[in-house]
Amino acid sequence: MDRIQLLSETVASQIAAGEVVNRPASVVKELVENSIDAGATSVQIVVTDAGRTLIQVTDNGQGMSEADARLAFQRHATSKIRETDDLYNLTTFGFRGEALPSIAAVSELSLNTRTADSETGVQVSMSGGQDMQVEPCVCDSGTTFRVRNLFFNVPARRKFLKGNQTEFGHIMTEVERVALAHPEVSIELFHQGQQLLSLPSQSLRNRIVSLCGKKTSQSLLPVEVETSVVRINGFVSNLEGSRQRGSQQFFFVNGRFMRHPYFHKAVLQAFEGLIRESDQPSYFLFFDIAPDQIDVNVHPTKTEVKFQDEPVIWKILLAAVRETVGKFEEMPTIDFNVADMPEIPAFETGSNSGNMPKVEYDPNYNPFKTSGSNGNSQYSSYGQPAKRNTDDWTKLYGDVQTRDVREPEIEYGNDSAAAPAPLGQLAERYILMPTTNGLKLVDQHRAHIRVLFDRFISQAVSQSAPSQGLLFPEMFQLSPSAYQTFTSLKQHFEELGFDLSDMGHGAVAVQGVPAGFEGHDYENAIKGMIEECAEDASANRESVLRTMALSMARSSAIPSGRHLSSDEMKQLAAELDACDIPTKTPDGQTISVVLTLEELSKRFG
Repeated sequence: MDRIQLLSETVASQIAAGEVVNRPASVVKELVENSIDAGATSVQIVVTDAGRTLIQVTDNGQGMSEADARLAFQRHATSKIRETDDLYNLTTFGFRGEALPSIAAVSELSLNTRTADSETGVQVSMSGGQDMQVEPCVCDSGTTFRVRNLFFNVPARRKFLKGNQTEFGHIMTEVERVALAHPEVSIELFHQGQQLLSLPSQSLRNRIVSLCGKKTSQSLLPVEVETSVVRINGFVSNLEGSRQRGSQQFFFVNGRFMRHPYFHKAVLQAFEGLIRESDQPSYFLFFDIAPDQIDVNVHPTKTEVKFQDEPVIWKILLAAVRETVGKFEEMPTIDFNVADMPEIPAFETGSNSGNMPKVEYDPNYNPFKTSGSNGNSQYSSYGQPAKRNTDDWTKLYGDVQTRDVREPEIEYGNDSAAAPAPLGQLAERYILMPTTNGLKLVDQHRAHIRVLFDRFISQAVSQSAPSQGLLFPEMFQLSPSAYQTFTSLKQHFEELGFDLSDMGHGAVAVQGVPAGFEGHDYENAIKGMIEECAEDASANRESVLRTMALSMARSSAIPSGRHLSSDEMKQLAAELDACDIPTKTPDGQTISVVLTLEELSKRFG
C-alpha cells in the first residue's frame, strides 16, 4: 500500500507559515518591511491585544494594481527578484514571496491598495488563505493591511503565544529596528488606541535619541570609515555610556538589521581594558557593502548575514571603533590660550625665594564638645586618627568605620567574628581564606552577588523590603519597548523597595530606593532589571522577582579590582557563609575554589 501522498494546499500553507510567522511581531516586521520596499515615507502601525486581535499597517507607498493585489497572495510571487543571480544583488527586504501568503494562511486578512495614477483602489479579503474576494474600493494611494484573529485556525500556535506584554515587547523591538535602519521614514505606532510612537523623518542621531532617550545623545561617539571593501558609519557609546546589559546594540547592513556575533566581538575588543569586564558598550553601526559581497538568504528571518570578506571587515571595524574612542573620548586637556593669564615663575629646586606654607591648628579642639571643654579630638595629628568615644558615635550615627573612600560600603553584622580571618586579598579580586585542608580563594564580586541576591529576594518575597526616600528624585527616559516592560514590572519594583513614579511618555522618576542601595547608578540599575525581564515580563511572580533581584545584585555588588579592608573581607566571608548556597551565584557561577594541602604539596614536590 502506498503511504506517501501530497499534503493539501491548506496544510502546506500552514506549515510554510510556521517558518515565517511565529508570533505577531513577525507579521509586523514583514508588513512594515514591505512598506519600506514600496517606497513609503510614512508608515502607521495599529495593534490591538498585542497583535492577537488586530495588526494594521498603513503606508503611502506606490500601492498595487488589481492584478498585483491578486497575485501577491500566491506563494513565491514577488516583485523583488526575477532570476537566481538576483539573489546575490538584493537591495530590498523581501525577495522570497512567502510573507503575504503565510500571513493570509493563519489569519483573516484584508488589503486596501491604490496606485497614485488610479482613481479607485482595490480591496482583497480572505480567511485562512481561502475564498479570496476582490472588489473596487475608495482609499488613499498606498496600501493598508489588516490582519485579524491571528492563528485563529492554528489553535496550538495561538496557545503557545506569551502574554500580551511580552508579545507587544517583541513588536516594539521589530519596529525599533526598522525605525533605526530608516530614520528618513516617519513611523507611528498605536496600541489599544494609545499612541506610543510618533517618529518624524529625522537624522540618525535624532532617531536614536527619540528611541533610546535624551541622555543617550551625550554618550554617542560618531564612527565613520570608508574603504574599498566596506563603508561603516554610525555611533558607539563613550566609556561612561557602557552598561551591564548590552541591549542597545545594533548592526545593519544595507539598511537591514542583522545579528553578527563575530563583529560584536570586534567592538568589544576595541573597548577592552577601557571599561569593566561586566560592562558592554552600546552601538548603532551601519555597513554599506556591495550586495554581491553578502548573502542574506541564510534563514527565513533574514537576520543572519554571511560576508565574503569577514576577517577583513572585522579588522576594519575594530580599527574604526578604536580610532573613534581614542579621538572623541573625553580626556584631560591643556588650555594653551594664555594671552591674558598672569606670568607665574617656575619653581626652582633649592631656591630661597619662598617658603613652604605651614598649617596651624589646635590639636585639642573638638567641635562635638561645648566651648571650653578639653575632650579628646577626633584627630590627634594631621592624617592620624586618634581613639574616639565609640559609644557616643554609635548612639549618634550607628557603627561608623573609618575607611578609605575607595572602599565600598558593607553593612557590618554581629556575626562577623564567626568567619575565619582572611589572609588577605589577591589582585584586588580574590579573598584568601584558610581552611582546615588548604586555602580557599573567594571571588569577591560573585560572593557579594550571592549575599545581596539572598537579601533582596528574601525581603521581596516576605514583602518587607525597606525603602529609603531620595531628597532629590532622579528622572530618566526609557525607550518605548523598555517602557512597556516597565509598566508590567512596576509592582515588582515596589516589592523590592523602589519608589518609582510613571511620569508618562517613557519618563520615570526615582523617588525612593531599597535601603542600602543609596548612591548607586539608579538609571542603569533599573534599565538593567527591565532588560533582564524583557523576554518574559509576564512570568510568575517568583521568577520575575528572582530575575530582578539578580540584576540588582549584579549592579550593586563589589566589583573586581576594588580594595577591601580586613574588616570588610571578614564581614563578606561571614555573610557568604550564612547563605544557603555559598559556593555558587544564583546563575550558577563558581564563587570559591579550594587549593588542598595535597595539591599544594604536589606543587612543591
